[in-house]
Order: sequence, then C-alpha cells, then structure tokens
Amino acid sequence: MWNSERSQPNGGGGSGSATKTLGMTSAISTAEPKPEDILKTKELEKSLEPYNVFEAEEELNHRMEILAKLNTLVKQWVRDVSIAKNMPEAMAEKLGGKIYTFGSYRLGVHHKGADIDALCVAPRNIERADYFGSFFDLLKQQPEVTECRAVEEAFVPVIKMNFDGIEIDLLFARLALKEIPDNFDLRDDMLLKNLDQKSVRSLNGCRVTDEILRLVPNIDNFRLALRTIKLWAKRHGIYSNSLGYFGGVSWAMLVARTCQLYPNAVAATLVHKFFLVFSRWKWPQPVLLKQPDNVNLGFQVWDPRVNVQDRYHLMPIITPAYPQQNSTFNVSSSTRKVMLMEFNRGMQITDDIMMGKQMWEKLFEAPSFFYRYRHFIVLLVSSSNADDHLEWCGLVESKIRYLIQNLERNQHINLAHVNPKCYEQHEQNSATTLNGADGKPTAFCSLWFIGLEFERTENLNVDLTESIQNFTDSVHKHAVHIKLLKDGMKIEARHVRRKQLAQYLDPNLLKRERKISDSYTQSCSTAGSGNSNGSASPADAASRKRKSTDLSAASLSSPIAGSPAGSNGSASKKRRNDSFDGASNSSFCSTSSMTPGQTTDTQNAEANDSNTTTNNIAVSDTATTQSVISASSSSPSNGERDEGTAPSSSAEELPSSAEMHDEENPSFESATSASNSNGDPHSTNNSSNGTGNDSSNSTSAAPAAAEVACS
Repeated sequence: MWNSERSQPNGGGGSGSATKTLGMTSAISTAEPKPEDILKTKELEKSLEPYNVFEAEEELNHRMEILAKLNTLVKQWVRDVSIAKNMPEAMAEKLGGKIYTFGSYRLGVHHKGADIDALCVAPRNIERADYFGSFFDLLKQQPEVTECRAVEEAFVPVIKMNFDGIEIDLLFARLALKEIPDNFDLRDDMLLKNLDQKSVRSLNGCRVTDEILRLVPNIDNFRLALRTIKLWAKRHGIYSNSLGYFGGVSWAMLVARTCQLYPNAVAATLVHKFFLVFSRWKWPQPVLLKQPDNVNLGFQVWDPRVNVQDRYHLMPIITPAYPQQNSTFNVSSSTRKVMLMEFNRGMQITDDIMMGKQMWEKLFEAPSFFYRYRHFIVLLVSSSNADDHLEWCGLVESKIRYLIQNLERNQHINLAHVNPKCYEQHEQNSATTLNGADGKPTAFCSLWFIGLEFERTENLNVDLTESIQNFTDSVHKHAVHIKLLKDGMKIEARHVRRKQLAQYLDPNLLKRERKISDSYTQSCSTAGSGNSNGSASPADAASRKRKSTDLSAASLSSPIAGSPAGSNGSASKKRRNDSFDGASNSSFCSTSSMTPGQTTDTQNAEANDSNTTTNNIAVSDTATTQSVISASSSSPSNGERDEGTAPSSSAEELPSSAEMHDEENPSFESATSASNSNGDPHSTNNSSNGTGNDSSNSTSAAPAAAEVACS
C-alpha cells in the first residue's frame, strides 16, 4: 500500500512506451537511446552509490512496516474518538481513516535515512482539535515514538516525530465524507469542496506528488534522473525552499518537465538535457507540467493576470494539481543568481561528461563557499537545551530569507548568498558563542553564513545596522506571538571577514574549502590558456553577453513577466539584479572569459594592498553594538576569486526552443497587457519576493555605526 516503488497507471513501460500526455508542448526529441547513452546511465548509477542515495530492501521494508503500524493506529484512534462522541460501535468500525505518503518517499527517490512526509486523512466527524489533542497523546504513548512535537501554528500544521528510527512529518486533513475506505483516491478535485484551507494545503502534497508521477512518460528514468539532480543541488548548496532556493517538489517538477520534452531518453541523457533546458529557460516564464485545470471551488490559484503579487515571482514552477500554486515563491534576486550560475556550470560539466572528458563524480564536487567571498554575516542561534534548540533553529531558518530581502534592498549590495548548511559551534571556537543569563556559554549554538558581495565603488559607505535589527526584531516578535520564545533562546548577527572564519568554523573544513578553491582556480586557468572548452575567448564572452541580454529582454516581455513595467524601461532598472549576465556580472562571470593573469589568487589579493580601492562600510555586528574591521582587496570582482561560470556556448542548440517557451503557457496570453496597463506603483520597488508590503530602505536615522573599511 505504501511502497514508493510501485508503478503508476500512466508511467510505467520501458523506453519508448506511449504516453497520454507530454505536458504543455510536444516533445523536443523522441529519439531512442543509443548504446553510449545506456552506458553513461550505468556509469551514472554507479557514481551515485557512494552518496547513499539508494536504500537497501531491508530498510525499505522497515519503512513500510512503520507506515502499516501508523495506519493501524489511525484507524484505532478514529474508532475510539467516534465512540467517545456517542457513535454506535458498529458504525465507528466502518469509518476508516488512512495514511498517505508524499514527497521524496512517494516519488521513490528518498535516500538512506531520509524522513517520510505523510498525511493522516480522517472522516468528517473527526476534528482538527482531536488530531492535535487525543491523537498526539496517543502517539506519545507509543514505545517506538520519540521526539514527538506538534507545530499547530504552522502554515501547514504538522506533528513531527521519530517512529522507530525514522523521522516522520505527519499532516492532517478532514474530508467532508462519512467514511474513508482503504482504496480511496485523493486525485478527485471535488474532494476539496467545502474544505478548510489547512486541509486543502495538507492534501496538496499528496495530490501534487501523484500528479507528477502520472505526467512522466517513464518513471524509472525519471527517478534516477531526479536522484542525480537532487544530489547535485544539495552538494552545490541550492536545495532549500525555506531559504529561497528550490525544494524537493520544485526539482521534481523540473526533472518531470525534462522527461516530457525527451520522453524516450535514459537517465544520463535526461540529466544532460535538464541543464540544457533550464540554463536557457526564459525566466520568469513559468514551468508547467500540464494545462491548468478549469476548476472553480473558490481557492486562489497562481495567475498573474489576476493576482498582482504573482507577477513578481522570479522563477515560477507551477504545481500540476488544483489549486495550482507557485512552489518557488521564496526565490529572491540573490538565490536566483546563484541557481542560474549553477545551472550554467552544470551545463558545462555535463557537456564534458557526455563527450567523455569528465566522469560523473565531477558533477557532485561541492564548490567552495567560504573562499568565494571576503565578507560574511554570521547568524548565531543558541538555546539552553536540545528540544528548545530544535524549535528555535527551525523558526530562525524559516525567517532567514527576510534578512536576505532586507540586504538586497541595499543599493550597494550586489549579492547576499546564504549557505543553506547549518553549522554547529565548534568546540575549539566556543569563545565566539553566545552567553546565557548566567554569563556562561550556551549549551547549544548553531550558525548560518551569508556571503556578501558589494558593488565596486570608491568611497563606499554602507550601514547594515537597520537591516539586521529589523530581522532580529521580527524573529523575536514572531517567537513571542506563537509562544515559542523561552529562556536561553538567543539570536545574534555579526559581520566577519574571511580571515576571521576560523573563530567560528572547524579549521579542517576551511582547509578543505581552500583546497577546493585553489583546485578550481588552477583548472580555470588551464582551461583559459588552452581554450579547450570553446568559451575562453573574449569574443565568445561578448557573444554570450549579447545572448544573455536578449534572453533577459525576452523574459521581461514574456506574457507573465514579473514586472508591470510598461514601455518606459523602468523594469530593467528595478530588476538590475534579476537578470543574469554571465559575461558582465563581476561575481559570476566565467574565469575562462578573462586572461589567466586576471584570475585572482587569494594570497596575492590579500597581500596586494597597495593596488586596492578602500571603501567604508558601517556594519552592525550584533544589531546593537558596532566594531571596527579593516579589510582590503584587489580590484577585480571585489578581490574575490571568481568561481562562477558563464553560460556554456554548447555546440548543441535547443530544438524549437522558442516555440517551446512561447507555447508553454497559452492560458496566460493576456497577462502582458494586464501587467503593462495597470500602472502598478510598486513597479519601481524591488518586489521580486512577492511581498509588496515589505518596507523599502528606511529613511529613519540608524544608530551610530563604526566604519568598516572593505572592498
């Protein structure tokens, strides 16, 4: 019943099997796989094994046993609650109740030790209060259940627990039905009629997952390709919905769209085509797996013709089940730049892999984060005990994207790159942790790092005090509102330079990052001098710049472009950070587009102070106190080693690419006139996050701040 590997009605068959639907457009290629493609797929599967992305049969059976126990527990609970509400026992026995799965487990791409996303569906006589009351108490009584906690105030309320060694996130939905039979299918849209919003949101995960599986032509090829892309995204630090990157369902929909465009391709080809398609995608043109359903049950759906906020979404990926939503509304200008850079880098690597110049392991090499930037904001989050720390870190992580948005509003910050990995305070560096009320270091401390890239301007003065203060205030206010804030919970934001990172991180980690960074610089210099990848010459870089400019212009004029710009050109000014130009952006241009001598070495950059431009930046270390930090760097790219890559000028052109994008969303054809004619006053604001009510740069006087000399 809960086997994530079972075949689906529309998906199953082998290579070349017919399908009922291939999405919004016809396939780009229906070519059958060649022998070399099959060989590359076998090599790909073997390269994934060291990363524990596959689960043994014994572990899979253990998960199914746990879900069976949980399903029996739900039926027993529904029966007992119904009897307690004076329902005859014979009727209560027939009510049912069922556990459904969704997410990576349901898609069949979960890795070893992964959690399970599940949904408890109950009949109409069971209230949500019963779920978070009697059922929560019943779970805590089970000997296999530990770390059980309810998050009833969440946007999608959930009970989190560890059931016999497996983490489970269990949602709840109450259907307007008398009974829930064992073979009940949740795909019927009319099930949502008269349901509350929380139940609709809870049901959405299962409905979207089932629809994705139904819309791919070959499930086995889809699964292997998705495992690859998920591993790549995690290794490259762009896997986190809450922080503004893509989450699991978004990556699944992108891979599913690739499968629709190349229905007979094997996994290795699909991975290559994935980067080909989405490194050239005309964002903010939406990605859709099918024509939106014509259902009207009163729930809001993603539609930029109607909803003004939808026009500001930067990389919309629309869920295929009603009510259709954008799964990537958290994407910001900075996270968009980072992801586009990784798409283009992935395109170059997979080009080399398919030509036999590289092995698949190259795709999974993690890039250096801490040697990409010279200046960072470090968030220190501390608590006095493990349970409090788990909740506190969860809340802070869900709010970090608002700090990124605050930083992006600063005209002198080109990029605020958040590292999705949460680091624990290293014992050796406990002196930098936060102190409790008794003056002693708190027992639990976690850290997040945000790399900052400032614009290259002489006599630059930047004050980040207000941005940091607003963030910490909003976190505390929300914690108080949901009654989560407890003694010992603290959050602090500090500005640090790269050479100060050793105070916060394991020195061995920094050594590994330095080695990766040096290796990358050396390889780029070699590629640049040899011009072996076809993208090293300045002429190629200029050509790529022109193509990127054309692509940005096309995106802004697309039917659902994210800005009500009109014809005065204000959109390009508003979205100065929203269009990726691989040849001109100082932080993400290809090192191969420069001469080898222009590639900056870290040691030389730090030593060559006489050739630097010194700027003054006032930065609050704790949002209430200031410190003076001196830094200098060489002029290219803010003194940073350039680790980005420009779009690959691949020899293979995307067949009928223009037609593919033009036809991708026929139901939104009138959005251009709608967005251009409404004169939306927000068009000059940086509203890319879809929150037009957020305050822009405040004119109120910030606290006095010390000046920090930096590049």
